[in-house]
Amino acid sequence: MTDPWVALEPGTDPCERVRTVRRAHDRFTETGTVVHPVRPVVADSWRRSAGAHVSPDASAAVELADGDLGAYRADHPLARVMPLFRELMGTFATDGEHLLAVCDAQGRLLWVEGHPATRRRAVGMNFVPGARWSESAVGTNAPGTAVAVDRAVQVFAAEHFIRRVQPWTCAAAPVHDPRSGRLLGAVDITGGDRLAHPHSLAFVQAVARAAESQLALLVPRPAAGPRLHLSALGRDEALLLTGAGAQTRLSRRHSELLVLLSHHPEGLTGDELLCGLYEDESVTPVTLRAELARLRRVVGPDVLASRPYRLAVPVDSDLTTVERRLGSGAVTAASAAYAGPLLPSSRAPAVARIRRRLADGLRAALVARGDPDLLADWAHAPWGEDDLGVWQALAAARPTPQILARLAALDEEQRAPYAT
Repeated sequence: MTDPWVALEPGTDPCERVRTVRRAHDRFTETGTVVHPVRPVVADSWRRSAGAHVSPDASAAVELADGDLGAYRADHPLARVMPLFRELMGTFATDGEHLLAVCDAQGRLLWVEGHPATRRRAVGMNFVPGARWSESAVGTNAPGTAVAVDRAVQVFAAEHFIRRVQPWTCAAAPVHDPRSGRLLGAVDITGGDRLAHPHSLAFVQAVARAAESQLALLVPRPAAGPRLHLSALGRDEALLLTGAGAQTRLSRRHSELLVLLSHHPEGLTGDELLCGLYEDESVTPVTLRAELARLRRVVGPDVLASRPYRLAVPVDSDLTTVERRLGSGAVTAASAAYAGPLLPSSRAPAVARIRRRLADGLRAALVARGDPDLLADWAHAPWGEDDLGVWQALAAARPTPQILARLAALDEEQRAPYAT
């Protein structure tokens, strides 16, 4: 095949391909073996779906409804380009009896529009606004797989992991923030077998690029003076992004310093920073001052102030975003923003306390909410794969054989060290 991301080669009989892929799907769900003619991108997605313990007979769950959905959509960056999506794709979707769909970076559908009869059919598989269509929830599908692999993809008929979705064909492309490169979500076209054509994949790719160009024009110019955004979740070395779009990768010590200073906008004394940063009580103030001088050269003389040490410009971070959302009870949004533990390799005492408090707070909120998809996201992440409490909550919410087996194995592993 010329392009492995396109579902059908020119001249391929769609009906015959449906039959052969359906047989391959049945074999995979029975034995875990992938056979020809399954494309590598689909085979990899099936394996991820199975690894997330998705059942081929599962269905999508609606996570956001009514007021929650409206508020979330209104604040989402892709709301600003929905008029563009409708202009470029709306007529194509309606005339072709297709659907235009837009999802966020976690695979939640935010908008589903298009041909009325097709929309009514899609309700039967919960392809509706607010439903979660990530790979970890419903397996292989174009919007969920596009955000999972961060590239445009086409999924044809029986290539879908969930059986009830196999009558459909879809193509989706990811959309990114034009300044930071952050994945915002994906735009998707869903319908019948006629979409199994290279043109549909090229179409959604072009629409996604047009949306990114439009977002670049809509982003307001940076205000006078520097503004900072710190990304420190799930990474050992934080990224510092200025309002002008410049990105700096910080050393581990500078990452720790900026996390603490951004977390304490009122400032910290030298003694407070010493206690917060160093396990070794013999570290002298001279060492700290030298580190701060090096940090000042990295971020600029107008950013780091002293007496007390503080950041002299507005700063936001992924850490404060999760904390803010948790504090307001927006558990789903907090989970979406949590990219992993705060500076996971840091041994700085104050950083370790913030890291533990954030993870424990989010984890407790997820267990209390009991949403099986949110729990599955945590359980299948590197930081949650051995979390017995979360697996217990997941097993209570979704007692599939695979989840129960993993819970039993994990329980046995954690009991083993105490066995006599």
